[in-house]
Amino acid sequence: MDDQALRQQLPESVAARVRSLKQTDGRVIVVLDATGLPADSRDGLEAAVKDLLGAQPGVREVRVAMMADKPQRTIIAVGSGKGGVGKSTLTANLAVALSRMGRKVGLVDADIYGPSQPTILGNVGERPTAHDEKLVPVSSRWGVPVLSMGHLVEAGKALAWRGPMAGNALGQLIDAHWGEAEFILIDLPPGTGDVQLSMLQKHKPAGAVIVSTPQDLALIDAQRAMQLFDSGGVPILGLVENMAGYACPHCGEVSDPFSQGGVEAAAKVLELPFLGRIPLTIAIRTAGDEGVPPAAGDGPEAEAFRKIAEAMLASLESRHG
Repeated sequence: MDDQALRQQLPESVAARVRSLKQTDGRVIVVLDATGLPADSRDGLEAAVKDLLGAQPGVREVRVAMMADKPQRTIIAVGSGKGGVGKSTLTANLAVALSRMGRKVGLVDADIYGPSQPTILGNVGERPTAHDEKLVPVSSRWGVPVLSMGHLVEAGKALAWRGPMAGNALGQLIDAHWGEAEFILIDLPPGTGDVQLSMLQKHKPAGAVIVSTPQDLALIDAQRAMQLFDSGGVPILGLVENMAGYACPHCGEVSDPFSQGGVEAAAKVLELPFLGRIPLTIAIRTAGDEGVPPAAGDGPEAEAFRKIAEAMLASLESRHG
């Protein structure tokens, strides 16, 4: 049986992935295109090809090699100068909003010491698997695969790691099997420490989104984060104002406990895009606690996150074409 006849023994869907097939003295070497296949599907494909071709007359050995085109991934960092400004909530909801827009996106929770994405995305207690010495991200109901130290360390256990260990952990989370993901959003820890420096050195993002609450103190800290990205040659895609305006659930009156407009004014002064603002609502807080990101729904909060995601993509396009 010649090479073409052997190829015809494979189902059409499998034959479409054959890059080359050569037979010599009963030994068949098949090169398959595994682009876009998760680890378990690759293993299943390899086993099927070996079984089908190994059963053909004159075939005594089948060797299968897998090749895949490396997808072009865009890393986007979401940072702030301080904690408590809603950075993790923004990152998770941006990822979900992008997914709902048809984009393939993964999420890295780089807050090594205080991971919160498992809670926000509703997959606490799940554990990633490994394939070829790389992690396979944990899935979520919202179409966003995610990796977090919260998936690797027992809940409630404190980490006492020095900077190099944290940097190495970040590398394992980023260099994972992200499949067809075109965007990887990185939820950075607050501040400008070792994790941020390690990311700039080894995994330079295509851009950064800065989130802050409107008050002056938070803006001062946010500017430090912007300076770090600027020193590393990472363009700022824009600023997001969080906790902007609180609507009383009883009377509907809107108040501004953290002021309003400060981030938009700062963006104007710094000549940076203002991506949008997120209101201070009980719905966003409770949704995060319950593992149901507001961006997965259809309310005004979901619309706010969707508009920010669109503005971020537009800013990215204007910088990178």
